[in-house]
Amino acid sequence: ASRHPQTAATCSVPLLNCETIENKIRKNIQHTWRGILKACKEKDVSKLGEIPVSDFLDIAEKFSLDLSKEEINQITAKYDLKKNRGFAYYDFLQNCVLLLKPRERPLLQRVIIPKPQKLMSPGPQTQAFFRAMLRIQPQVLRCWRPMKQTFKSYDENHTGLLDIADFRQALHEYGIDLTEEELFHILEYYDKTLSSKISYNEFLRAFIQ
Repeated sequence: ASRHPQTAATCSVPLLNCETIENKIRKNIQHTWRGILKACKEKDVSKLGEIPVSDFLDIAEKFSLDLSKEEINQITAKYDLKKNRGFAYYDFLQNCVLLLKPRERPLLQRVIIPKPQKLMSPGPQTQAFFRAMLRIQPQVLRCWRPMKQTFKSYDENHTGLLDIADFRQALHEYGIDLTEEELFHILEYYDKTLSSKISYNEFLRAFIQ
């Protein structure tokens, strides 16, 4: 455990299993991401959103992510976005904490949060957007079921979409108050077409595993 395995630059293992690896550690990271993010930020003195791979390996060991040598080789390859032996920790945590892309599900698995009737084109996944979503993640997870019903009560025409004011008011009812900056970045992602509407099911799907 004290020795760092070879990183992705010298590893010939394909990256096809990274989603499996992320699924394996997702539950652990759901409970420890704040500590991991803090540790990564402390190493990221230049605030680049990435740290040396060696630093990430120390953090992974500290938080008991329990990755094999092969898994570490694959995960560090995937997040060495600049091919400079760096590790893009914001992207890593985003994929493990938030589900911002549709995921394949077994045919017989019940879909708790249905897909929106009208698919909205997502906007950019900026660090500001990521930080806003992470901040409210614990609150959303605690009350997403009643929150879903509140969203639906505001959606009188059953379109799966809410006006921005109704969306914000529904969140407020559960003690989630977005700053103007946070709202802007969330809208930038969920309302790329500037329709002034948000798919609340798509919003909830980012948090529900």
